[in-house]
Amino acid sequence: MAEYKWPEEGKRTHIGKRISRLDGPDKVSGRAKYTYDLNRPGMLFGKVLRSPHAHAKIVSIDLSVAEKMPGVKAVKIIQDAGTEIQWAGDEIAVVAAETEAQAEDAARAIKVVYEKLPHLVNDKDWDAVPEASRRKPSENVAGDPAKAFAEADVILEGEYGNDVITHCCLEPHGLIAEWEDDKNLLVHQSTQSVSANGGQFAQALGLPAGNVRIKMEHIGGGFGSKFPVDRWGIEAAKVSKMAGGKPVKLMLERDAELMVAGTRPSAYAKVKIGAKKDGTIVAWESQAWGTGGVGNFSFANQLPYVLKVADRKEVFSVVPTNTGPQRAWRAPNHPQACLITMSAFEDMAAKLGMDPLDLFLKNLSLAGVRQNVYRDEFMKAAEMIEWKKLWRPRGEGAPGSTKTVKRGLGLSLHTWGGGGHASDCDLTVHPDGTVEIKMGTQDLGVGTRTVLAIVAADTFAIPLDQVKVHIGDNRYPVSGGSGGSTTVGGISASTRRAAVDALNTILEKVAPTMNTTPDKLEAAGGKIVEIGKPTNAMTWKQACAKLGTQPLTTRGKNPGRETLTTAGVGGVQMADVSVDIETGVVKMNNFVAVQDCGLIIDMKTTESQVFGAMIMGVTFALYEERVMDDQTGKMLNANMEFYRLAGLRDIGNFKVHMMTGKGYDERGVIGIGEPPTVSPGAAISNAVANAIGVRVPTLPLTPDRVLAALAKKGGKA
Repeated sequence: MAEYKWPEEGKRTHIGKRISRLDGPDKVSGRAKYTYDLNRPGMLFGKVLRSPHAHAKIVSIDLSVAEKMPGVKAVKIIQDAGTEIQWAGDEIAVVAAETEAQAEDAARAIKVVYEKLPHLVNDKDWDAVPEASRRKPSENVAGDPAKAFAEADVILEGEYGNDVITHCCLEPHGLIAEWEDDKNLLVHQSTQSVSANGGQFAQALGLPAGNVRIKMEHIGGGFGSKFPVDRWGIEAAKVSKMAGGKPVKLMLERDAELMVAGTRPSAYAKVKIGAKKDGTIVAWESQAWGTGGVGNFSFANQLPYVLKVADRKEVFSVVPTNTGPQRAWRAPNHPQACLITMSAFEDMAAKLGMDPLDLFLKNLSLAGVRQNVYRDEFMKAAEMIEWKKLWRPRGEGAPGSTKTVKRGLGLSLHTWGGGGHASDCDLTVHPDGTVEIKMGTQDLGVGTRTVLAIVAADTFAIPLDQVKVHIGDNRYPVSGGSGGSTTVGGISASTRRAAVDALNTILEKVAPTMNTTPDKLEAAGGKIVEIGKPTNAMTWKQACAKLGTQPLTTRGKNPGRETLTTAGVGGVQMADVSVDIETGVVKMNNFVAVQDCGLIIDMKTTESQVFGAMIMGVTFALYEERVMDDQTGKMLNANMEFYRLAGLRDIGNFKVHMMTGKGYDERGVIGIGEPPTVSPGAAISNAVANAIGVRVPTLPLTPDRVLAALAKKGGKA
């Protein structure tokens, strides 16, 4: 009989192999349809009127002109007179019309009178933040930091941080809402949470949860920002009903996507650390602050990151600003904490005249249970990037440097959880041997369809093309939202359990025909075979024919019997950059990542996720920044011309190594989407500091900031 536990390496048919995404051809050919691509019969277009002010009170709203315009089917106030608006871009009213142009014209025709109020939109300069805008700080103390600093041989102080960046999904947020009748709503939404969002709509609209159907075939990015249904989503459903139930398509324009679809909070810190002459870090103190916009932002207990110095003091203050609210952004809080911590440690190494790799290795005991994993990963990464051959002390320039272009290396380490979420899977084996999987999940980048097919096909030892996967519908069995890198662990575990249950039922049916007992049978090579007697076998199709005319359906669940997914991973990254000290331009040369994530279902899609994280990391390290105007309170670069992202020529050469095999596979499946996004900012910042001999204190490392750091130093690397 088959067991739930994952098969050992020699028993795997598909697991761990390099398998291309099953839906890849549909995506690259344009056959895959995203929410943005859908156009429903009789569809109307929704547009939102947004506040132009960062802080204002609505005095009056007049819809009369908009309501009479050609093609307009519904106009609705979202926030009425008397409401205090807290950020530019917040929703005021919504329009549904026959064409996008008509909806846009009608939205512009809505007359709103505002009373402008004082605002704060930037938090980088702590001294410039008004006292009234500083919330009561949190303070955490461990050990005796004062005594540890007194006994330290060397003390270093520095300032580090990163600015707010915005979500910028390739497919913007949005949906199509339509009423099938007065009590049943159909929503095609771009979402990370197919199973849960029906309940959110139902609660907001006063419907039974079963009366809302959510469908989504494909999603063009989410990164943590597409969990909620959002107020504009609810309003789209409301104006649809006002318009007789007609479908209303409301997708955010690119400027709105950048202004209102969520941000990654800023985090800045003044840090003091103490060390012994041999590089042992003995004390930490930090005063940090940051903003999550109008919402709350918790950054307490984040510093120091991973390397938990025993004697430490951490103070953090939230700075509310009149800007769009934060949302989860790939490994919330980790990139910020990593940047601050790894920068301070690397600066201490420079002050001591140590190779930072040696300093980090010396202090790995501070990392706790994963210290040996980090040690192995650092050794592998150093080999891949040729660290010992290329690294030079800060400011000297690695081999290949010239008078005006300086080369440098930097490193970082990180962690994440990634344990599998709750998930149900319905698996059906048909009498002809084909298999179907139904699950209310989504593919945010995991390669969900491919992963599910691999797990089922591996369990049955059949080709992948015999498995058909259905996802993206909340009428399918419930599965968790895609966040926290929890998807692959949850969906693979529930599918494995469903497949094993189905296989064991089939083994029980065929055992009498094969003159043996079920416990002596296994699936191997497209057959059901007696263990130790390969001649006593029947094909998979012959075995499934024993089901008769009725398909066999089983439901697998996570969590469940046998541990198939755990949490907690470690990774390291090393960056090799060149910096033009005359222009301040940073160029990526090489970037390596070494990462563990337990048992790998598909090596190709796993590496693909790491590559994607590294690309995103280069982007936020060198280019991405939200620019807010202090006078108007508006975002100045809410477009793809000035909100810069890395292009193909900007990212350099990437190498990825996954830690697999003994010691890793036994942990089961762990998510990989978020951990590799944590270290890029720190590794690249450290590489730039190594190249030019001075720290550029905040991300992104734009040319003007590099030149400013050089000027403060004296203009030379």
